[in-house]
Amino acid sequence: MSVQVVAAKMAEVDLKDVPCKEPAPVSPVTPKTEDKGMIKNDINATAAASSAALAADPARGDPNVSPSLSPNPGKMPQASAMKRPDPQQNGGESFVNRDGTVAEAPRMKKQIQFADQKQEFNKRPTKIGRRSLSRSISQSSTDSYSSAASYTDSSDDETSPRDKQQKNSKGNGDFCIKNIKQADFGRREIEIAEQEMPALMALRKRAQGEKPLAGAKVVGCTHITAQTAVLMETLSALGAQCRWAACNIYSTQNEVAAALAEGGFSVFAWKGESEDDFWWCIDRCVNLEGWQPNMILDDGGDLTHWIYKKYPNMFKKIKGIVEESVTGVHRLYQLSKAGKLCVPAMNVNDSVTKQKFDNLYCCRESILDGLKRTTDVMFGGKQVVVCGYGEVGKGCCAALKAMGSIVYVTEIDPICALQACMDGFRLVKLNEVIRQVDIVITCTGNKNVVVREHLDRMKNGCIVCNMGHSNTEIDVASLRTPELTWERVRSQVDHVIWPDGKRIVLLAEGRLLNLSCSTVPTFVLSITATTQALALIELYNAPEGRYKQDVYLLPKKMDEYVASLHLPTFDAHLTELTDEQAKYLGLNKNGPFKPNYYRY
Repeated sequence: MSVQVVAAKMAEVDLKDVPCKEPAPVSPVTPKTEDKGMIKNDINATAAASSAALAADPARGDPNVSPSLSPNPGKMPQASAMKRPDPQQNGGESFVNRDGTVAEAPRMKKQIQFADQKQEFNKRPTKIGRRSLSRSISQSSTDSYSSAASYTDSSDDETSPRDKQQKNSKGNGDFCIKNIKQADFGRREIEIAEQEMPALMALRKRAQGEKPLAGAKVVGCTHITAQTAVLMETLSALGAQCRWAACNIYSTQNEVAAALAEGGFSVFAWKGESEDDFWWCIDRCVNLEGWQPNMILDDGGDLTHWIYKKYPNMFKKIKGIVEESVTGVHRLYQLSKAGKLCVPAMNVNDSVTKQKFDNLYCCRESILDGLKRTTDVMFGGKQVVVCGYGEVGKGCCAALKAMGSIVYVTEIDPICALQACMDGFRLVKLNEVIRQVDIVITCTGNKNVVVREHLDRMKNGCIVCNMGHSNTEIDVASLRTPELTWERVRSQVDHVIWPDGKRIVLLAEGRLLNLSCSTVPTFVLSITATTQALALIELYNAPEGRYKQDVYLLPKKMDEYVASLHLPTFDAHLTELTDEQAKYLGLNKNGPFKPNYYRY
């Protein structure tokens, strides 16, 4: 059944039915002579009251310890959640003498070296030769230099999910996540996301009876968030079997992964994976005895690359690939040009509904969210350079300009460069402004956009982050040298310190800022997810011969249909062409309304 038939039937859906303490420090000041007697009397009175209380209730514990200050053994914080010593106090403490005077304990200066910090992050037990250690210094260009322990909730233990035996309430253990006990919390997150994803809910409501994906075995590698969960459950409602891994080691929502696992989905992902964990999870998705995928949904091309590398024979039964990122689409075009693309592929990234909405409007809102959550930076008056003025760069620049930032743009394409100039931004080379800017943001999808030479010349306190899909835009590997000190400040916030004391603030270790450090608007992701679902339906149901072994854009009609499904949310009403108007323009009254070459 073609997607046009599904789309026509779904148009009948009335979208209005779719749901849419620590004790206060003692002052080190010595009391006056006339106050000593009062203090002594207070101490004696307190001691007497404590003795009386303990006599009435011997189970209360040591009489030398004040009950109000005794820690609750059932609520002891985890090691990663312990409060750090106040740097202003330098670890000093105060104590009360027998005569009531207050004295200050000797202060000791504490200095944390990089080697000690590395040892702290390496406490997680690992098996030699199986998995890279957190905070390891690797020269691999793809190594994430991850520190998994600091990227998880303090309530989680440090045991790797690969070392755990987990089962859901039905006894199924075909998954690998952080903690299955978080499933209820994750379910509530998914329910919230459903309210902002009207098109997927409409698709699920209308098409699940006909099961257009019956028999489809979809293996996916995307960000595992509440929005992705709504997509996966929609695909399941349409008849597909799904196995899923994460395309980013930091973007997985552990509670959502738990909810999916509890719901019977085979999910292999957790927040803070190592590079070895990342590929292991992808392999577990693909390599299952008795299960052969016939559709691929990818974000970044890593899953497609892995199957080509390890299991090329699988492509004999795969009907198509759906890819949604610049990086992944670039890889597909490379394979096609080399004659190595074995199956048809759908380029979702360059569809209008993905590029104009997910890339532009999503990044326009999420760039501010990510920077605020990680650095609490004030945008007004800050000098910012945005590398790349594609749709992502346009969104970032618009948001920062609106907040009062002084924005520079770097660009290689003269058309995009002219757009930046017409929008009021100064076009520069990175070398020209690198010494003066406060924030550097990469949005190119390329590699080595910001290299060590740039990093060395940045001003003290400069914030460096990436809004492109891959982690190659910032040359993080060049910062893994003995003369530089890495200091973890917050989750996914590192200070990289030079020998002269200069430091830069590196976010998410050069990986995708908005999905690693914050969230993105659910409504925008609804548009992209609906496009992905329709692309899967189209490729899976297409008659043999309709699509060759090449890369295709979505039909314009499908883009328009996805947009129309979201309009009722705004109580928007489309104008309809009259017969005379349609004839004058040479259009069908029901679309498509623009030629394929039209640029929105």
